[in-house]
Amino acid sequence: MASQSSSSEKGKGKEKEKEKEEEEENEKSVEGVKEKVKKKGLGWMEWLRGWMYIIYEMLFQRISASHLQNPMPLPPINDLTCIVTGSTSGIGKEIARQLAESGAHIIMAVRNPKAANDLIKKWQEEWSGRGLPLNIEVMELDLLSLDSVVRFAEAWNARTGPLHVLINNAGIFSIGEPQKFSKDGNEEHMQVNHLAPALLSILLLPSLVRGSPSRIINVNSVMHYVGFVDTEDMNVVSGKRKYTSLVGYTSSKLAQVMFSSVLHKRLPAEAGISVVCVSPGIVQTNVARDLPKIVQAGYHLIPYFIFSAEEGSRSTLFAATDPQVPEYCEMLKADEWPVCAFISQDCRPTNPSEESHNLETSYKVWEKTLEMVGLPSDAVERLIEGEEVECKYGASQ
Repeated sequence: MASQSSSSEKGKGKEKEKEKEEEEENEKSVEGVKEKVKKKGLGWMEWLRGWMYIIYEMLFQRISASHLQNPMPLPPINDLTCIVTGSTSGIGKEIARQLAESGAHIIMAVRNPKAANDLIKKWQEEWSGRGLPLNIEVMELDLLSLDSVVRFAEAWNARTGPLHVLINNAGIFSIGEPQKFSKDGNEEHMQVNHLAPALLSILLLPSLVRGSPSRIINVNSVMHYVGFVDTEDMNVVSGKRKYTSLVGYTSSKLAQVMFSSVLHKRLPAEAGISVVCVSPGIVQTNVARDLPKIVQAGYHLIPYFIFSAEEGSRSTLFAATDPQVPEYCEMLKADEWPVCAFISQDCRPTNPSEESHNLETSYKVWEKTLEMVGLPSDAVERLIEGEEVECKYGASQ
């Protein structure tokens, strides 16, 4: 009897072991399936929260920013050299003008140099008798051409002077337009809003190091809260997602936040370069020129909720000049926060979207971006060390 009971106990033990092994195998297979199932877009809850945030921003941005003066008073910044892209209209025009009037040396990096020179002439006339002539110059930059970006960076770095603030302001939102591509083969929103500014930021690192402490300010958008980036299909050409201008715009803005977050981590503290994304709020700018006529009419019917370009420029001006911004960036880096500094339209730090905290995707965006703009994976480290880096666009750096 004893031998029978012991053998039955052994049998039960073996069965339990088998069951345990099967459970472990099932868990592994489930995990494997989970790994294989790639996220194809925002979940409906993420999407809903994103839109709720955007609507809230539009309705209450004026109230939340009521403590800010307009125009925003700036400290004397005679020792600053600033590059401002897209500075012939909208927010960029206000940023360039106000920084120049506060004493900064401004480089208007624009696609249309004639329009910029006409603006400078007008500003100088208006400023006459109020102080020294404004220190502004114009350099040509077309973000739809990565060759143009490289040529611009080469020309600026060749001066071997300092750059204190790079403001990546230029952007497009071609609402309702069919999908268009740059001559480099990239979807236009992705190139103008993300790829070209990313390339410019990296290529200008030698000048930013010379200007340390310096800052890279990326004018982003609250619309990134409903953005999603498929790193295997950055240009939205595979057919997995239907292209709309909203998809193109929101994806590019989220990609910019993700790339900026990794750049923020990759830059050594001793380089003294802060990376900041800002939201100007919902602003009436020349982006509206791409809107359908009925939507443009709606913009004009609700002026109370929509910021003027001057009001929309305040968060960028704050990020570019406030002395506490570098300290805040250093704190985020020390705390290993997953995203870079993000300044809201009310000039207060805020948290970017849930999806922007996805570190795995952020690093994939980083790698894919470097590949798409023709830079090696160690470009940042080499440029910070003073080495030369070759880009497949333009000449060697």
